[in-house]
Amino acid sequence: MALNRFNAYPFAFAFAFALAICVAIPAHAQTQTAPANIASLSQAEQNRQVVLAFQEQFFNQHDLSAADRFVAENYVQHNPTVPDGRKALVEVFTKVFERNPQARSDVVRSAVDGDLVYVHLHSTLNPSDRGRAIVNIYRVTNGKITEHWDVIQLIPEQSANSNTMF
Repeated sequence: MALNRFNAYPFAFAFAFALAICVAIPAHAQTQTAPANIASLSQAEQNRQVVLAFQEQFFNQHDLSAADRFVAENYVQHNPTVPDGRKALVEVFTKVFERNPQARSDVVRSAVDGDLVYVHLHSTLNPSDRGRAIVNIYRVTNGKITEHWDVIQLIPEQSANSNTMF
C-alpha cells in the first residue's frame, strides 16, 4: 500500500509527540536532567551552552568562523542535503546566507541528554517568511559538535488546531 500524505499523519503525529517530550525545556531554563552524579549535569549543561552559542553566532549572526570554534573538523551530518565535515557545512551556509542575509533561527527550547543536545527552533529566511519548525539534535564531544540530525517542518498558513508549533 502506498503511503500518502493522509495516512502518514498518524506516524508524523506520534513522532512529533515523542519528540516534543524530549525538547520540553525552555532554552533559558536550567537543565532538568537527573544525572547519576553532579559532574554529568555540569558536562551536559556545558554541551548545551556550546550548542546555544553555535546556534546564535553561526545561524543568527552569520559568523561562519563559529564553525571553527564549535564544530569538529570531521563533523558527521545526517541531513541528506549537506555533506559531512566542518568545511562542507561552512560552504553550504555561505551560499544560504548570501542569498538570505536576514535568515535566522530562534531557539524556542532546548534539552540535553548526556552528549546529545536538542534544540527546537523557529527558522526564517526573512521577516516575511512564515518559516520552519526545526528540531536539531547535536552530539557534543570534548566541547565540539561532532554529529548532527534534524527534523524540519514548514509552518502552514492554517492548522487543524489552535496550537502554535512552538
